[in-house]
Amino acid sequence: MIQWKRSQADEKAIERINGNAERWHQATEAVTPESSDNVNHPTHYTSHPSGIEAIEVTRWLSFDLGNAVKYILRFSAAQPKGGQPNIEDLKKARWYLDDEIKRLEKCQHG
Repeated sequence: MIQWKRSQADEKAIERINGNAERWHQATEAVTPESSDNVNHPTHYTSHPSGIEAIEVTRWLSFDLGNAVKYILRFSAAQPKGGQPNIEDLKKARWYLDDEIKRLEKCQHG
């Protein structure tokens, strides 16, 4: 297992994300699907149990990694379709992860 030692910058970023999540959670306590803003804060990106809106994390990542995280958060927050989990979001996340791996491998091998 790879051990990751957090730098001071990492700690500040984590503190900022946690603070944003807490502020977002407080601001959206009364938001219901009927009153949500489907353009600026759609419920499928804001209803994760952590209270974190996907964009608060994804804006710090590459395009592919950001989309993978977005779909993982969507999957965990989504209502099951027909009683079954919507695995399509996980397949989309996997596609973006595979694309990022291909890009990185291409960069490594010139």
